[in-house]
Amino acid sequence: MPIENTSLHLKRFLLVHESPESWKDFDLYHFRDEEVSFYVGQSHLAFARIWDHLLSGFKGHSIIGRFIWVNWPKSMSFTIQMMSSKSAQFDEVGNDLNASERMLIQRWSPCFNVSLNDQPGQLPDSYLPPNAPFRRRRNLKALIHEAERAVKAEDTNLWLESLE
Repeated sequence: MPIENTSLHLKRFLLVHESPESWKDFDLYHFRDEEVSFYVGQSHLAFARIWDHLLSGFKGHSIIGRFIWVNWPKSMSFTIQMMSSKSAQFDEVGNDLNASERMLIQRWSPCFNVSLNDQPGQLPDSYLPPNAPFRRRRNLKALIHEAERAVKAEDTNLWLESLE
């Protein structure tokens, strides 16, 4: 049975350079933190589109990508959720990709989705807006290295806690 969705923190997503076979059916994606929905999108391969947002953010061609990089390193803990429009949660809209995306936008009112979103959520003051200057202009390789260190530290802490 195919996986219907998956969620992981951005710092872990950055360590995945090629889409696992089990992610190939994901055609919807959602950027969020613990309390706020930032962006919902669709693509025939969500994994590739997320990477496109991240890479385009450096040049300001993706609002969510730019938002992530101007809020680095806080954004390392953002959650990326990928879903399949063919899953049971979208049966009520006939598993149609466009209707599924619209359903998610209406449900979560993401800050950066202006289309199909009557009342986009407010960006909390704790985050810099996407048009803010980069606080750390680094290359992607350096950011990935920083994410690797954060994941390793997190995994070490979890392992130590499991020993207690």
